[in-house]
Amino acid sequence: MGLEKAYLEVEGKSGHVPVMFNPSEYNLSRGVNYAEKKIPGLEGPVTQFLSGENITLDITLVFDTYEPPTLQNKGKEGGSDVTVKTRELARLLSIDGKLHRPPMVWFIWGTLQFHGIVTKIEESYTMFLASGMPVRAKVKLTFQSVYDAAKDKMKAPFESPDRTKVRTIHEGEQLWHYAWEEYGDPELWRVIAKENGIRNPLAIVPGQKVKLPAL
Repeated sequence: MGLEKAYLEVEGKSGHVPVMFNPSEYNLSRGVNYAEKKIPGLEGPVTQFLSGENITLDITLVFDTYEPPTLQNKGKEGGSDVTVKTRELARLLSIDGKLHRPPMVWFIWGTLQFHGIVTKIEESYTMFLASGMPVRAKVKLTFQSVYDAAKDKMKAPFESPDRTKVRTIHEGEQLWHYAWEEYGDPELWRVIAKENGIRNPLAIVPGQKVKLPAL
């Protein structure tokens, strides 16, 4: 079985963006967000889960166009401008005229199939010809996955929002929790607040009942 090469697929473009050498490693970062809510009478704050974070992928790719001295080139070193290759990666941060945003990217290597956007590129040029032309470079790319709420809820669908329901508030819960669970949009907490005459959403208390209106 031959060596499997890593490659990039870019939204709106046919073919692959070639990777000259497979990375020696890659790093995946995951996390979640919590908030601490201070409640009178308790010795410490209540830790409340807010949301997960998108996954981050960090990889470093090496590009080398250097040609060492040989008999064929009469003992002279040569090579081509390596920025021609690194420029292709730099375009992943550029706004696509048709999409009106930077393109989505797939980084594929073996079992890793990462789908997201490129949020940062760092280029380091480490070798030059006598003319000053760079012939070797390291490019560090940071990708961020893109969360798709619609696909996530296909796995765990929201309850039907077509009829009014009643919920009892539990410790640590806020109106946006119910808006997310019921409607799939935490910003719709205002609809719940209006239905229940709640002026201050932070003033709700455990045991309080709220109506979740039909949309």
